[in-house]
Amino acid sequence: MAGGMSNWLHSLPVGWMALLVFGVTYLLTAGIYAVVTVLSAGERARSFKAISPGLLSPLGIIFGLFVAFTAAQVWTDNEKARTEVEREASALRNVVIFASTVPRESEVKLHQLVRRYIEHVATQEWPMMAEGTANLRAIPGVLPELLHATIAIIPDSEGQKIAQREIASALQTALDARRQRIMISQSQVNLLKWLCLFMLL
Repeated sequence: MAGGMSNWLHSLPVGWMALLVFGVTYLLTAGIYAVVTVLSAGERARSFKAISPGLLSPLGIIFGLFVAFTAAQVWTDNEKARTEVEREASALRNVVIFASTVPRESEVKLHQLVRRYIEHVATQEWPMMAEGTANLRAIPGVLPELLHATIAIIPDSEGQKIAQREIASALQTALDARRQRIMISQSQVNLLKWLCLFMLL
């Protein structure tokens, strides 16, 4: 239930998401103000007045710092994810480029496997990452096929031997980038930070 709610919130456009967050914050603030106004009547008023207004400024600064640190974590994770996706795409592009120098049969097979891998990532892994259910244990079967197809290449020249090594290296880079992006997709804001933010509200 909580996961579905989170997915629904994250799927909203930024404008609507901001409006929803600020709207909920406004309603919470209004509710707290109403409760405090009711409770501060009569003899309880002295207790509420004993709270120094000078505390509000430091609390506001602490709240702002918590928000900034939380946002910084999200932005950093987003930038890391972008870097790893670009590294994976670049590695796959290198596989296709070097595949053009190996025997024709191997080239065609490598192109087909790379296409299958991209389709798998786009149609299965990305939705799983969005839901937070992607894991490192489930390795796409096409990746071992790509490695086996690379090892099975019988080079006819020194240039093809170099290309074979470069393809294997590029596949290792793609595998590492995949591992990193999945790990980043599992990253989330610590529950303690959320609790601190709500307490400071």
